[in-house]
Amino acid sequence: MTELQRLRAEHAPALLAFECANRAYFAQSVPDRGDAYFAEFDTRHGELLAGQAAGRDHLHLIVGGDGEVLGRINLIDVEDGSAELGFRVAKEAAGRGLATSAVRQVLVLAADTYGLRTLRAAATADNTGSRTVLLRTGFLPVGETVLDGRPAIRYERDLTAVRQQPAGA
Repeated sequence: MTELQRLRAEHAPALLAFECANRAYFAQSVPDRGDAYFAEFDTRHGELLAGQAAGRDHLHLIVGGDGEVLGRINLIDVEDGSAELGFRVAKEAAGRGLATSAVRQVLVLAADTYGLRTLRAAATADNTGSRTVLLRTGFLPVGETVLDGRPAIRYERDLTAVRQQPAGA
């Protein structure tokens, strides 16, 4: 059983293990975080929590039944009712619908809890998995861009129609 959890200080060891175990896998489709990210992880984790406490970011983990981190779903650069969505799922968990499910949960949080009206996202043209998740969760392509020197597609999602489903619905 997996659970979406808001990032907390005690997640640091499991999050670092997730990032280390999946570094090469992630580098195939998104820019590598670089050696400094891993060497200074504790400092970076503290900065992320500070940004979240200040309301600049809303950071979430997909956590498995044993407490292992299986993915990240983040809303960053919150401003004027908008934010940038980013996500990544562990290689071992890919293709099981975890990203789609977690993004759908974050859409509800974004609209109902965080008061956001619009989300932006981008995925490289060759990142079929992420592009599929974005389309399945209602994001629409709005243009092209470049990520880390690679062609990419920009997406947007209007959140005005997103609302929490009543229990039993």
